[in-house]
Amino acid sequence: MDITQIRKLIRLIEHSDVTEIEVTEGEQTVRICRRSQEAPAGAVQYVQAPAPVAAAAPVAAAPAPAAEDPAAADEDKYIVPSPMVGTFYRSPSPEADAFVSEGSKVKKGDTLCIIEAMKLMNEIEAEYAGTVEKILVENATPLEYGQPMFVIVPAA
Repeated sequence: MDITQIRKLIRLIEHSDVTEIEVTEGEQTVRICRRSQEAPAGAVQYVQAPAPVAAAAPVAAAPAPAAEDPAAADEDKYIVPSPMVGTFYRSPSPEADAFVSEGSKVKKGDTLCIIEAMKLMNEIEAEYAGTVEKILVENATPLEYGQPMFVIVPAA
Protein backbone atom coordinates (compact mmCIF):
# COMPACT_ATOMS: atom_id res chain seq x y z
CA MET A 1 0.00 0.00 0.00
CA ASP A 2 1.53 3.33 -0.94
CA ILE A 3 1.66 6.51 1.10
CA THR A 4 -0.93 8.39 -1.00
CA GLN A 5 -3.56 5.75 -0.22
CA ILE A 6 -2.68 5.98 3.49
CA ARG A 7 -3.00 9.79 3.38
CA LYS A 8 -6.44 9.45 1.77
CA LEU A 9 -7.50 7.11 4.56
CA ILE A 10 -6.25 9.59 7.18
CA ARG A 11 -8.26 12.41 5.57
CA LEU A 12 -11.31 10.15 5.45
CA ILE A 13 -11.01 9.47 9.19
CA GLU A 14 -10.47 13.17 10.01
CA HIS A 15 -13.63 14.24 8.18
CA SER A 16 -16.00 11.56 9.43
CA ASP A 17 -17.34 10.11 12.65
CA VAL A 18 -15.23 6.98 12.20
CA THR A 19 -12.57 6.66 14.89
CA GLU A 20 -10.66 3.64 13.62
CA ILE A 21 -10.13 1.85 10.32
CA GLU A 22 -8.06 -1.18 9.36
CA VAL A 23 -7.26 -2.03 5.76
CA THR A 24 -5.54 -5.23 4.64
CA GLU A 25 -4.09 -5.53 1.18
CA GLY A 26 -2.30 -8.82 0.58
CA GLU A 27 0.07 -9.33 3.49
CA GLN A 28 0.14 -5.63 4.46
CA THR A 29 -2.21 -4.22 7.07
CA VAL A 30 -2.66 -0.58 8.01
CA ARG A 31 -4.66 0.53 11.03
CA ILE A 32 -5.49 4.22 11.52
CA CYS A 33 -6.99 5.40 14.80
CA ARG A 34 -8.17 8.88 15.59
CA ARG A 35 -7.33 10.03 19.09
CA SER A 36 -9.92 11.88 21.11
CA GLN A 37 -9.97 13.66 24.47
CA GLU A 38 -11.99 10.76 25.87
CA ALA A 39 -10.58 7.41 26.89
CA PRO A 40 -10.38 4.91 24.04
CA ALA A 41 -13.24 2.47 23.68
CA GLY A 42 -12.54 -0.62 25.70
CA ALA A 43 -10.17 1.19 28.02
CA VAL A 44 -10.83 0.75 31.68
CA GLN A 45 -11.26 3.91 33.68
CA TYR A 46 -10.99 3.69 37.44
CA VAL A 47 -13.09 6.16 39.36
CA GLN A 48 -12.48 6.51 43.05
CA ALA A 49 -15.66 6.02 45.03
CA PRO A 50 -16.67 8.91 47.27
CA ALA A 51 -15.65 8.56 50.89
CA PRO A 52 -18.38 7.04 53.05
CA VAL A 53 -20.51 9.49 54.93
CA ALA A 54 -19.92 9.29 58.66
CA ALA A 55 -22.81 9.56 61.06
CA ALA A 56 -24.14 13.08 60.86
CA ALA A 57 -22.96 15.25 63.69
CA PRO A 58 -25.18 17.85 65.30
CA VAL A 59 -25.54 20.81 63.01
CA ALA A 60 -23.66 23.84 64.30
CA ALA A 61 -25.51 27.10 64.56
CA ALA A 62 -25.12 29.11 61.37
CA PRO A 63 -25.06 32.91 61.33
CA ALA A 64 -27.89 32.96 58.79
CA PRO A 65 -29.85 29.80 57.95
CA ALA A 66 -30.06 28.96 54.27
CA ALA A 67 -33.50 29.19 52.72
CA GLU A 68 -33.15 25.60 51.41
CA ASP A 69 -32.30 24.09 54.79
CA PRO A 70 -34.39 25.70 57.55
CA ALA A 71 -33.31 23.14 60.17
CA ALA A 72 -29.61 23.94 59.81
CA ALA A 73 -29.77 26.65 62.47
CA ASP A 74 -30.93 24.25 65.20
CA GLU A 75 -28.03 22.92 67.22
CA ASP A 76 -29.94 20.08 68.88
CA LYS A 77 -30.98 18.34 65.64
CA TYR A 78 -29.29 15.92 63.27
CA ILE A 79 -29.43 16.20 59.50
CA VAL A 80 -29.27 12.80 57.76
CA PRO A 81 -27.44 13.24 54.43
CA SER A 82 -27.74 10.95 51.43
CA PRO A 83 -24.74 8.61 51.32
CA MET A 84 -25.06 8.19 47.54
CA VAL A 85 -26.65 9.44 44.35
CA GLY A 86 -29.90 7.66 43.57
CA THR A 87 -33.69 7.72 43.87
CA PHE A 88 -35.30 8.23 47.29
CA TYR A 89 -38.15 5.92 48.35
CA ARG A 90 -40.04 6.23 51.64
CA SER A 91 -41.40 2.66 51.55
CA PRO A 92 -40.28 -0.78 50.34
CA SER A 93 -43.02 -0.87 47.66
CA PRO A 94 -45.66 1.54 46.32
CA GLU A 95 -48.44 -0.23 48.26
CA ALA A 96 -46.54 -0.46 51.57
CA ASP A 97 -46.54 2.06 54.41
CA ALA A 98 -43.61 4.46 54.71
CA PHE A 99 -40.69 3.37 56.89
CA VAL A 100 -40.97 6.62 58.89
CA SER A 101 -43.16 9.70 58.92
CA GLU A 102 -42.75 13.09 60.54
CA GLY A 103 -43.13 12.51 64.26
CA SER A 104 -41.98 8.86 64.12
CA LYS A 105 -39.64 7.67 66.84
CA VAL A 106 -36.61 5.78 65.54
CA LYS A 107 -33.92 3.67 67.18
CA LYS A 108 -30.38 3.24 65.97
CA GLY A 109 -30.50 0.72 63.09
CA ASP A 110 -34.13 1.39 62.09
CA THR A 111 -34.64 1.76 58.33
CA LEU A 112 -35.40 5.36 57.36
CA CYS A 113 -35.73 4.96 53.58
CA ILE A 114 -34.44 3.16 50.51
CA ILE A 115 -32.15 4.71 47.92
CA GLU A 116 -32.14 3.00 44.55
CA ALA A 117 -28.77 3.28 42.84
CA MET A 118 -27.93 1.33 39.68
CA LYS A 119 -30.95 -0.97 40.16
CA LEU A 120 -29.84 -1.85 43.71
CA MET A 121 -32.08 -1.03 46.65
CA ASN A 122 -29.99 0.33 49.54
CA GLU A 123 -31.68 0.55 52.95
CA ILE A 124 -30.58 3.64 54.85
CA GLU A 125 -30.58 3.08 58.61
CA ALA A 126 -30.74 5.56 61.48
CA GLU A 127 -27.36 6.19 63.05
CA TYR A 128 -28.93 7.35 66.33
CA ALA A 129 -32.19 7.27 68.24
CA GLY A 130 -34.64 10.16 68.10
CA THR A 131 -37.77 11.59 66.54
CA VAL A 132 -38.12 12.37 62.84
CA GLU A 133 -38.97 16.07 62.81
CA LYS A 134 -38.96 16.66 59.07
CA ILE A 135 -38.58 14.68 55.84
CA LEU A 136 -36.78 16.94 53.38
CA VAL A 137 -37.19 14.83 50.21
CA GLU A 138 -40.32 13.87 48.28
CA ASN A 139 -40.94 10.20 47.54
CA ALA A 140 -39.51 8.82 44.27
CA THR A 141 -37.31 11.83 43.59
CA PRO A 142 -33.62 11.89 42.65
CA LEU A 143 -31.01 12.56 45.34
CA GLU A 144 -27.52 13.96 45.14
CA TYR A 145 -24.61 12.76 47.28
CA GLY A 146 -24.72 14.54 50.66
CA GLN A 147 -28.21 16.02 50.08
CA PRO A 148 -30.12 16.37 53.39
CA MET A 149 -32.95 13.82 53.67
CA PHE A 150 -34.21 13.91 57.27
CA VAL A 151 -34.08 16.15 60.34
CA ILE A 152 -34.00 14.06 63.52
CA VAL A 153 -34.26 15.38 67.08
CA PRO A 154 -32.08 13.14 69.27
CA ALA A 155 -33.72 11.13 72.05
CA ALA A 156 -33.27 12.74 75.44
